[in-house]
Amino acid sequence: MNHRRVRQSPVDGSAARLVYLYCLFCSYSSFGARTPMTPELQALSFAAGSVFTPGAPINEKDLFAGRREQIENIIDAVSQRGYHAILYGERGVGKTSLSNMLSAFLGRRQTSLISRINCDTSDTFSSLWTKAFKEIESSRRKHPIGLTTQPLAPVTALDDDNITPDGARRALQDLSRSTPLVVIFDEFDRVQHAGATVLMADTIKSLSDYSVPATILIIGVADSVEGLIKEHQSVERALIQIYMPRMSDDEIRDIIRNGLARLTMEIDEAACEELVRFSQGVPYIAHLLALHSCRSALAAGSKIISPHNVEQGMHRSLDQWQQSIKASYHEATKGRQTGHLYKEVLLACALAEVDDLRYFTAAAVREPLSLIADRKFEISNFARHLKDLSEAARGRILQRVGETHGTRYRISNPILRPYIVMRSIKDNIVPKATLEKIITP
Repeated sequence: MNHRRVRQSPVDGSAARLVYLYCLFCSYSSFGARTPMTPELQALSFAAGSVFTPGAPINEKDLFAGRREQIENIIDAVSQRGYHAILYGERGVGKTSLSNMLSAFLGRRQTSLISRINCDTSDTFSSLWTKAFKEIESSRRKHPIGLTTQPLAPVTALDDDNITPDGARRALQDLSRSTPLVVIFDEFDRVQHAGATVLMADTIKSLSDYSVPATILIIGVADSVEGLIKEHQSVERALIQIYMPRMSDDEIRDIIRNGLARLTMEIDEAACEELVRFSQGVPYIAHLLALHSCRSALAAGSKIISPHNVEQGMHRSLDQWQQSIKASYHEATKGRQTGHLYKEVLLACALAEVDDLRYFTAAAVREPLSLIADRKFEISNFARHLKDLSEAARGRILQRVGETHGTRYRISNPILRPYIVMRSIKDNIVPKATLEKIITP
């Protein structure tokens, strides 16, 4: 076995009361353990929930892993006046976690005031900037950075219902005279108000033209980039486009090892590789599996995670997956008719070779499906299944683009892909050994 050993305190004293309550719960349940957990193991099991956090973005630099290229690209945008950035990628790949760490990484290079807001479906262009200016005012009061702590005139001077690109530019110009600003709009793709994208593009163009020392960072999915540039072609020159891919195997290992280091726990090398393989490059999944694998080991009285603990952690993770994911899978694979292959075809889609935008062809499904079903398939044998899975009756679990011979497919939610794989193991649709031969990151 190859273990990682560490010497760090796992629990902050400020959480003592919560730990006590959690330990009291563990003394009754012990998470299926044959004997009650010791107080030390109970405390570790509680602490695991603040180290491996599938329900929240990372907000501690020591627990953040990888993404050096994306961090440097954002810093480049901040350091060059007139440039702005858009960070895009699949859901669940850690874009928000990276934005949470931005102040820590920027602190090494320059002093900046960072305003970060979450966009939602009710937002308009004016409401986005109202949020941003209020956040800037709050940040300046908490962290003056040598500046006046008087209330900011731009916040009260701008009409909340009628902020224009020029008004936003003028306000940022005034606010950034003493220190550079970074304004982050997270989940920008959720904004549905007509015209908001056009006005944001106009604002970026204006800030660039006037060389204002304020940087806008927009975080969203690929459609966010296309929409922003489509509405204002000239903004592309001022916009650094930063793609956030799935994590590499090494980055997923770092998430696991950094977290275990905080918990003073160890992991068997084979168990670590299973966690990496089933995470499929999605940090959310890595956190979810690692959390429940840790608790499985601790419930058994061990601080070493074994492959058996990973298997138990996988089963518990499936129970606690997002309800929308479980519902999507059920909707796509339901059916009483005997002999249908929706589960097998969907699993083959999850294992198919994909392009940079995660699209795959019907031909890419053929080989994994043949391995799963242990018989040879031609495209004509499952083409109807692909079509059905991309239509409303089965919840459009697949996205379909192109026509006839140029048709490509993509699983609608990236977090579905690991769920499909692990659910297939639990339901004995295919042996785990077979999956291990064809799983790709």
